[in-house]
Amino acid sequence: MKILLLNDLGTPTGGAELQMLSLRQNLRDRGHDARLLSSRATPVADTKLLADYSCFGSNSRLQVLTQTVNPSAYSRLRQILHDFQPDVVHVRIFMGQLSPLILPLLRDVPCLYQMAMYRAICPKGTNTLPDGSPCQVSAGSACLRYGCMTPQSWAILMVQRQLWQRWRGAFDLMLALSYAMKAQLEAAGITPVQVVYNGVPFRSMRSPLASPPTVAFAGRLVPEKGVSILLQAFARACTQVPQARLLIAGQGGEEAALRTLAAKLGVAANVTWLGHLPRTDMEKHFDSAWVQVIPSLWAEPFGNVTTEAMMRGTAVIASTVGAQPEIVSEGTTGFLYPPHDVEALTAALLRLLLNPEKAEQMGQAGHQRACTHFSEDRCTEEFLEIYQELRSKYQ
Repeated sequence: MKILLLNDLGTPTGGAELQMLSLRQNLRDRGHDARLLSSRATPVADTKLLADYSCFGSNSRLQVLTQTVNPSAYSRLRQILHDFQPDVVHVRIFMGQLSPLILPLLRDVPCLYQMAMYRAICPKGTNTLPDGSPCQVSAGSACLRYGCMTPQSWAILMVQRQLWQRWRGAFDLMLALSYAMKAQLEAAGITPVQVVYNGVPFRSMRSPLASPPTVAFAGRLVPEKGVSILLQAFARACTQVPQARLLIAGQGGEEAALRTLAAKLGVAANVTWLGHLPRTDMEKHFDSAWVQVIPSLWAEPFGNVTTEAMMRGTAVIASTVGAQPEIVSEGTTGFLYPPHDVEALTAALLRLLLNPEKAEQMGQAGHQRACTHFSEDRCTEEFLEIYQELRSKYQ
């Protein structure tokens, strides 16, 4: 089967990008001709573009224009469809670079839209207000009224939204990453929606746990990721486990403030800042972790770092937002706690940092759950079934 994958970015930098690159390889391993089209934008310096085809992309102020109308994406896709003639097109993220201008080209080809963000209902993609609370209103004038964007970007993105609504019928199928995401999308009028969980590559269990007790975090250093909550809870836990260590992998605009907070809390010496790491390097560092914390404050569509931790064999503590309650088996593979609740997170940390046997048991259960429910192979096979169904409708 010939499969064309579309995603805004073709670099191994974010969860969506890694998912598409892995899917392409898994499809190729099964004998299919899978190719990826992305923009040439690179969000992280010195990262390699791994797409088979590329078009113009930008991380400058010009992006607000090209994510609404990108003529380069339109012309490149038109040429690819003519030359490659794919049996099915699989679109993931396209409203950050490729733009809705590509949609009319997809009307006559089997096509699915796997929504990895909330761009279908929210121009920002997060479906949250500036204070981090969930947005409960429809996109439009409210985006300007609540201060979600500047008047200039709002005017342009409202054009993008109109183009999306006009041409969204090009998709034969809409997919969400979780049932929590499906509920939000359908409540906003995107129906029907199927669910396919992200997949994580198989790996064997990490080595048995050893001292010092180690906590891990991976993600962008931005307010909605809740790292400040983690630091506060970790500092409290250190009063009972002074030898504990915290590994933080990621980068972002809040890093300086978070380093200052760690120093103010008296745990600067206990925290190691790893910066942005490729997945393989991060796994090596995190093999020593007794627990990985996902303290997100917003309803993320999925949680790749959660399933990666479970596949590694690491116990997980996650906030009860988004897909986390679907991924984490409470009391078996880890613990769930209310977002913003420093006291509850502290208690969950201590239950594991003071009990390595419990951390080991939960890690092993998490590995088994990841292999059964969130494996990359399962995800690929689900997509192949979907591709065949879509293809058959056009024959």
